[in-house]
Amino acid sequence: MISRRLLVSGTVQGVFYRRWTETNARSLGLTGWVRNLRGGDVEIHVSGPEDRVEEMIRRCWQGPQAARVSGVLVEEIEMEDVPGFSARATA
Repeated sequence: MISRRLLVSGTVQGVFYRRWTETNARSLGLTGWVRNLRGGDVEIHVSGPEDRVEEMIRRCWQGPQAARVSGVLVEEIEMEDVPGFSARATA
């Protein structure tokens, strides 16, 4: 099990990126959360088996149809005890 923080940049707000992230993370059986940041990026904390987390990272480069992803910064983080996967308020 691994945990990663993703910072997704580009046109990723106002295009249902959070909802898309929730759907994809849940389909992969991952835990964590997603939120918009006031600067225009999307922050994702995701935990699960390494192969599934890596698949989520790959998917984040695509995003929903209207998104235009220009970058996905990935950082290793400590595993959080978060049940399921949810969207959080903008920070």
